Amino acid sequence: MGNPPEISESTIEERREYIKKRFPCIADCDMCGLCKVFHGKDAETAYADYIQGNRSFLEVSEDYRRV
Repeated sequence: MGNPPEISESTIEERREYIKKRFPCIADCDMCGLCKVFHGKDAETAYADYIQGNRSFLEVSEDYRRV
């Protein structure tokens, strides 16, 4: 998977598609674990600020980084 689209150079649809492809839901939370990583949210909800162009992909990712 390549780098996330820059907010200034992409559309909402392009950013949404990137998130869907980067974090695909396989509908088996025991195997996937993405819902745990995103504190019970799906990836599209977790990255809503990035998709809407309010915060960068990296800024949103930092919200879910393990410490």
